[in-house]
Order: sequence, then structure tokens, then C-alpha cells
Amino acid sequence: MRLLMVRHGDPDYEKDSLTEKGWREAALLSERLLKTDITHIYVSPLGRAKDTASLTLKETGRTATECSWLREFAPSILRPDGEGRRTVAWDWLPQDWLAEPDFLCCDRWADHEVMLGGEVRQEYDRVTGSFDALLAGHGYVREGNLYRAERANRDTLVFFCHFGVECVLLSHLMNLSPMILWHHACAAPSSVTTVYTEERRQGTAVFRVCSFGDVSHLYAAGEEPAFAARFCETYDCAGERHD
Repeated sequence: MRLLMVRHGDPDYEKDSLTEKGWREAALLSERLLKTDITHIYVSPLGRAKDTASLTLKETGRTATECSWLREFAPSILRPDGEGRRTVAWDWLPQDWLAEPDFLCCDRWADHEVMLGGEVRQEYDRVTGSFDALLAGHGYVREGNLYRAERANRDTLVFFCHFGVECVLLSHLMNLSPMILWHHACAAPSSVTTVYTEERRQGTAVFRVCSFGDVSHLYAAGEEPAFAARFCETYDCAGERHD
């Protein structure tokens, strides 16, 4: 089975929709997905993801299943940098989270007092539990760190969602702390991450990432990827996001 995790196009967060650039990205993305034999489409309930999916759905004449757990992963924490402000669970300064070795551990990353205060583990378990239930419906049942292939198939599932929740799903499939992906990876708007099952022994499957955050559909059309989800490349980049 193949999973395509698609981040929404360049966002207009105030309107929970897309910018003019985001709509161009969504159109180029739909041209790409038209060449793919898609079996099922799932979408976040948030506007920017639904708008991104809308062009693909229109061009293919398909409908999508809306999943509440595909919305952006956003349990609130009190960020531990002395500023006393609340933010999403994955917005930490590198010097803070990398000072805690447990954040690199798939079993202990959510045990920090900041994460406990935001009930981050509960939300992570809710999202990944719903994801596993969906995969089981397609024939792949979670057993420990592996999947039992009850009904092996070559279906293609597309998920229109968000960067934070995409990292949650990938961390679950790869048995990693999501902090590693949230902070050391970046999926540009309208990017596509491709994951395949690998069944080296009959009945036992793992999921393997073939490509992460691919935006070749943008480059092919001469469209530069949007900056959203990135921070300043160097500190003196005055026009780029610092915090």
C-alpha cells in the first residue's frame, strides 16, 4: 500500500484558506495527482487543507472522507524559554528541546513537564490511534512496532493535512520521537511525502518513506516553494521568520 501525505498550499491563516500563491500551488498539485491511480482520499476539516484538496477532487470527480484527527496537531503548551507564552507543542527553541535527551526517545519524549501540562501524549495517542484504525480498515493492523498485513494491497491513499500532524503520523509509522521530525524536517506547502509498505516476509509489514516533502510539481512549472514552516536561514535575514 502507498500513502501520500500532502501538506496544504501556502496558507492564509487568518481566513483559514489559501493565499493567491497557495491556489497556484494547489492547481499544480492537482495536475500531479491526476497522474496517480488514487484509491481513497482523506482530508482535514480545516479550510486550508479542504481548499487544497478541492481542485484535485474537482478534476478527478472524486469525494474525500473528512477526518477530524487530520486537523493540525495543536495541543497548547507553555513554551519554556522564559517568555511565558503559550504555543503549539512543537514550537520550541532548539537550545531548549535539544537540552533534554528524552526528547530524542520515542518512549519518553512526551514525559517532560511541559508536555504533560499540555496533555500532548493524550492527543498524540488519539491521532495515531485513529490513524491505525484507518490503516486496519485497509488491511494493515498495528502489532507493537510492526503491522500485520491481513489484506496486503497496492492501494494508494492520499491525506490532505498539515505539517505538524504529518510529522506525528510519520513518527508513529517510523517509531521515532515526533520532536525529531518537527524540528529537523520541513515540508513546504503543497509538498507530497510518499510512504510505501514493505513486506519482506509474508504477513509482516513496515512503512518506509520513499520521499519527503517533494515539491517537484512546483519546480517543473517554475513556481518557487513558499517559505511557510521555515525559519530564518541565517539570523541576519531580516525578512524571514525568527520566532
